Amino acid sequence: MPNPIADPLVEVPDTSPTSDLVRIEATQQGAATVVLNRPHRKNAFDFDLISAMDDAFETLRGAEGVRVVFLRGAGGTFSAGADLDWMREAADQTEADNREDAMAMAVMMKKLWDLPQLTVALVEGAAFGGGAGLAAICDLAIASRDAKFSFSEVRLGLIPAVISPYVVAAIGVRQARALFATGQVFDAAFAEKIGLVSEVVADAAALTAAHDRIAREVLACAPGAMADAKRLAAEVAFRDIDHELLELTARRIAATRVGEEGQEGVRAFLERRKPAWATL
Repeated sequence: MPNPIADPLVEVPDTSPTSDLVRIEATQQGAATVVLNRPHRKNAFDFDLISAMDDAFETLRGAEGVRVVFLRGAGGTFSAGADLDWMREAADQTEADNREDAMAMAVMMKKLWDLPQLTVALVEGAAFGGGAGLAAICDLAIASRDAKFSFSEVRLGLIPAVISPYVVAAIGVRQARALFATGQVFDAAFAEKIGLVSEVVADAAALTAAHDRIAREVLACAPGAMADAKRLAAEVAFRDIDHELLELTARRIAATRVGEEGQEGVRAFLERRKPAWATL
């Protein structure tokens, strides 16, 4: 089933035969929205949804003209985490089968993490378990005031293993230990306080307004530089500020200064005009 594309000038090919579970909507300006489309199951993860998400993120990685990727759940819920029927089946599988299932989810999440575009989670309703993990993976997470979060795995005798690297990176070890160990349900205000959420807005309509605002903001940014800046943050994180790191950062800025985008951006600024990538 083809994905509904809002404008054919942004090339986003079809994802997979399971793409009815994940819709990709794109605009001419380069904003793509990935919609988790299992509203009858509160967009909970099962094997098919994970596979469809994997296909969507793989598609967007190479989608020409896409500058920002939003992630949203259909039906007023971001994602309730793991599907109960899927977990029931997993309990009857071997450890090797469960490892294969978990690895598929881990690979899907790493593809979201590695997207070169700015990624933004638009969270409403529940973001539990893996749903809260998706919010942590995205570069920004904006939540409606009534959103609820939980790393609820321990209440089922499980642990949030696959999402843990991203959550720890977002909120730090101490908060992660407490929230992982208690399965506490917390609101959007607390999620913002600990860094899981970047911004809290009033309601679903305000989430849509935030989508439009961010989509406009990225048009002022060079797409290649955005991707390079994301990689740079990962490269320098938690490293000693030694001579090796100084050389790395000097090489990075020197390369951008002589690169096509850097040359165009500086010239446009000096000539008081918009750079070529600024379409609005």
